[in-house]
Amino acid sequence: MDERILTRYLDIPRIDTLEVYRQHSGYEALTRTLRELSPQEVIETIKQAGLGGRGGAGFPTGVKWSLLARTSPRYLCCNADEGEPGTFKDRMLLERLPHQLLEGMTITGYACQVETAFIYLRGEFSFAFRQLQRAVEEAYAAGLLGTNILGSGYSLEIIIHRGAGAYVCGEETALLESLEGRRGYPRLRPPFPPAQGLYGSPTVINNCETLSTIPAIIRHGAQWYASFGTAKSKGTRLFCLSGHVKKPGIYELPIGAPLRTLIYDEAYGGGILDDRTLKAVMPGGSSTAMLGPQHLSATLDAESLGAVGSVPGSGGVIVLHDGVCIVAAVARISEFYREESCGKCTPCREGTYWLASILERIEHGQGKERDIDLLLDICSNISGKSFCALGDFAIGAIVSSIKLFREEYEYHIREKSCMV
Repeated sequence: MDERILTRYLDIPRIDTLEVYRQHSGYEALTRTLRELSPQEVIETIKQAGLGGRGGAGFPTGVKWSLLARTSPRYLCCNADEGEPGTFKDRMLLERLPHQLLEGMTITGYACQVETAFIYLRGEFSFAFRQLQRAVEEAYAAGLLGTNILGSGYSLEIIIHRGAGAYVCGEETALLESLEGRRGYPRLRPPFPPAQGLYGSPTVINNCETLSTIPAIIRHGAQWYASFGTAKSKGTRLFCLSGHVKKPGIYELPIGAPLRTLIYDEAYGGGILDDRTLKAVMPGGSSTAMLGPQHLSATLDAESLGAVGSVPGSGGVIVLHDGVCIVAAVARISEFYREESCGKCTPCREGTYWLASILERIEHGQGKERDIDLLLDICSNISGKSFCALGDFAIGAIVSSIKLFREEYEYHIREKSCMV
């Protein structure tokens, strides 16, 4: 049984074009939606399917749609500002399957009674921008976007907006600030975007992978989609496997597949590079807590990963073998979050700078005995206290690595040198 939903047609030549996409069931779901389903029926279908958000939070998609305030105008935003280190799935969808995303957005727009939608695209994705631009033009020319789509009376305009490379704009309210022409600072919540979002109007914001999944659910039905995954986490996910594995890449698996399978199965990661020993793995990108070899039996869903102290996050699985210096790896991660802090709040602005500075001195043999506990103390003062989630993202690798590899930190301080 082919368990792929998003990537089933990925390797077909020219699948990025409208002509070939339509040859493989493209826009059939949109046609059925506009001819046979009411907006509420679409929302109920997505609720029954159990589709959760794929941007990291996992909030139920159908529930999010149903929370939109009943005022006009309403807006739809596709969050394609993929900046999480270790995550590169959205880029692939944008470049290889742009019409799948556009179809999903149009169905979503119809369900949410939206007439204007935006794709907020990471600025560095130049090729993805060109692919999207061409796909949008093809869709307009074919009557699949614009006024009176397929003669249904429903109209939708899609606008591509390129970001400027700020990681924080992956946070939905900072994304909205950027779309409105301001610096990408996160907003105070509540009010949440479904009540007051873009231009002060009700706004639904979904990740690129989430929206790309919609056509298959409409085409095959909610029960079909819910047959994949676990009792609480339905469907499949794209996992970005990187680091010290023999076959890094993007793999689509049912949610709940074992972490060991993704890393070691010949159909996926194929094992650790150079047949070395696994040392650590971050199962949801650099913002998630590290796990050790003892956690390989955990499955790739929120419940199982939560039980061992981590989260599936954005689906970026980063593998580290036994030749890696954990302190050096965590120091690099901390530098990233220091640079990407928007500076709006003190815990994140000052805390990330302090953490990176301490890790740098430990790595270079200038650490002090109290530095390990000082790192944990700073992390405690950031946790749950920053204006947005970036502060919490910045401490995941630090806290978990000290828990798993404290002796390595102690070695650095004791021996005054970096393990390589």
